[in-house]
Amino acid sequence: MLGAALSHPFLPGLDPGIHLFGAHRVDPRVKPEGEGGGGSRVALRRHREARSDVAIQSGKYWCSPLLDCRAPLALAMTRSVSSKAGNVPATKRVTRLKAYARICAMKNKAKAKKTAAMPPIVAFNFDGKGDGSQVVPADLGKSRAAGAFSWVHLHGMDAKAVAWLHQCGVNPDVVAALTAEETRPRCTVHGAGAVLNLRGVNLNPGAEPEDMISIRLWIEDKRVISVWMRPLEAVQDVIDGIERNNGPVTVGDLVARLALRLADRAEPVVAMLNEQIDDLEEQVLDDVVSVHRRALADVRRMSIVLRRYMFPQRDALTTLEIEDLAWLGDRERSRLREAAERVTRLGEELDTIRDRAQIVHDQIMDTRAENMNRQMLVLTVVAAVFLPLGLLTGLLGINVGGVPGADQPYAFWVVCVILVVLGVAQALFFRHFTKR
Repeated sequence: MLGAALSHPFLPGLDPGIHLFGAHRVDPRVKPEGEGGGGSRVALRRHREARSDVAIQSGKYWCSPLLDCRAPLALAMTRSVSSKAGNVPATKRVTRLKAYARICAMKNKAKAKKTAAMPPIVAFNFDGKGDGSQVVPADLGKSRAAGAFSWVHLHGMDAKAVAWLHQCGVNPDVVAALTAEETRPRCTVHGAGAVLNLRGVNLNPGAEPEDMISIRLWIEDKRVISVWMRPLEAVQDVIDGIERNNGPVTVGDLVARLALRLADRAEPVVAMLNEQIDDLEEQVLDDVVSVHRRALADVRRMSIVLRRYMFPQRDALTTLEIEDLAWLGDRERSRLREAAERVTRLGEELDTIRDRAQIVHDQIMDTRAENMNRQMLVLTVVAAVFLPLGLLTGLLGINVGGVPGADQPYAFWVVCVILVVLGVAQALFFRHFTKR
């Protein structure tokens, strides 16, 4: 199993049509029975597995940020993977997922330390051709090549970084916007530059993904200044690309890359929520009594919190795209438009997840109300059967003279027969009544 996990479908040499956690293959061209509507729950579940295989074969992978794995994880890994011998038990799937998580954690341990240990001031000079080099702040902007520009990434809570920001010649209003305690995604043009605030999911170890982290940018023709309060893995992705000599060629390209990496990091979280709501819907379809209401509440909360920043972020990117700024070319505007479209799609998916979670909640409440009504009906029938019987026995048991049959030895058995006949008659009546 560890060998299968190491042979990831994203890597060359492994047939992506084979699940990491099983040898079951579903032909995406063959539709399962019952797909057209009115099919069985088993057919629905098989259809979802088939859709997962289609996602794998089309190259759409995702990783769970809760596992802290950067290698793409197949979309079908958390689904019910079947084998020729039958369905794989949930406990085995969890065990295999944990094994893969350990491998991912070992592979990314060094990179996670690198992200957490980012210096308070990180500066780069770019030649405008895709090559960038890390420099000290004193050497920023010394390149005289055409198209050269620089990028400074500052820790907003470090005294030296804040002091450098105040001394770099930026307008005080811009400095105040970059160092504000609370921000929301927005874009504001200030002279020939623009202030851009974005948010990214929190993939730091032990953190909640919906606790989104802000990054504040001041963008000029030849310089980009970004301020962070907590580390963002999307920024580390951009820095890793620079170290591989695959850096941005313009300031607009740098901003577009950062916006796209933020969307890349948010997609696995949304996919994870989709998986969770799928599982909850299947439990409701299977009439599982112990549906995790807390898990449902977590899905709704995460979708609401993430959506809170997605649409403002789309508006910020759209605003930057349409602004008449000389340092934004057609290519950069196109990439910003693509980033805005991806953020819009994520926001719409979060809307769908929230609505599906509400539907699941309503179904759970309806099921509970139906079960309660059924139990109340049983109690009502029992009470209705024994009410006249209790009335009759109560009348015969009063301690006064003149009770019929008080002096007859067979009167007790006569009363028992009357009670049995009356009870049977009422039972038949209620049985006939409930069938109508």
